[in-house]
Amino acid sequence: MDRILYTASNGAARILEQQSVISNNMANVSTTGFREQMAIYRSVPVVPQAGELPTRVSTVASTPGSQFGQGAMVETGHSLDAAIAGDGWFAVQTPQGEAYTRAGEFAVNQQNQLVTQTGLPVLSNGGGPIEVPDRGSITFATDGQISALGAGDNPRDIQLLAQLKLVNPAKNQLVRGDDGLFRVAGGQPAQADPAVKIAPGFVEKSNVNPAAAMVAMISNARQFEMQMQVIKNASTNEERGNSILSAAG
Repeated sequence: MDRILYTASNGAARILEQQSVISNNMANVSTTGFREQMAIYRSVPVVPQAGELPTRVSTVASTPGSQFGQGAMVETGHSLDAAIAGDGWFAVQTPQGEAYTRAGEFAVNQQNQLVTQTGLPVLSNGGGPIEVPDRGSITFATDGQISALGAGDNPRDIQLLAQLKLVNPAKNQLVRGDDGLFRVAGGQPAQADPAVKIAPGFVEKSNVNPAAAMVAMISNARQFEMQMQVIKNASTNEERGNSILSAAG
């Protein structure tokens, strides 16, 4: 019986771990630029003790990566919005160093810096924050160039302000952080890639498929119930076995 309980409880624990990943994806189905997190099971051999044969196998849940497919592009018309068209990332500055995001809902903070919705400075091609003229308006070009026009200035005085740092490191080098941002494994900043293009006035929504995530949640719930039923049946069989032995004694 102990092996039945061990196997069923191990399976139930893996299902709960996967359910937490799916729940996080569902919670971010409306988050701009969110990349769906993947979760899979994999088998691992149980190291036998002395004298035992290596016949037992357990499972673990792991999150091997993210789904990098394009999310839906939504036109907002807002001058501070931009979406990556195709592959690529915006570079932002974090306390832990340079990081990358697909969320292009930008704003201007009190220091007149272009920042993300979470207040992280957006980086220019030179690796520094981007300062916007006081009460000025900015315009993005598809290659990431930023033009600025100060408040009250003649439209002919529009000036090139900076260029967004747009990168496209290999996907297998990207690691998702607890803050939801991606970084290059090893911490080295990625090189700017001029081939990355943006769509001004658009934002890219989450690439989570809500219908698929809901189906996965329901499937996980049913699998969890099956594991619980196995544990219940094992307990019932144990009680019956004990009662037979007691009667025989």
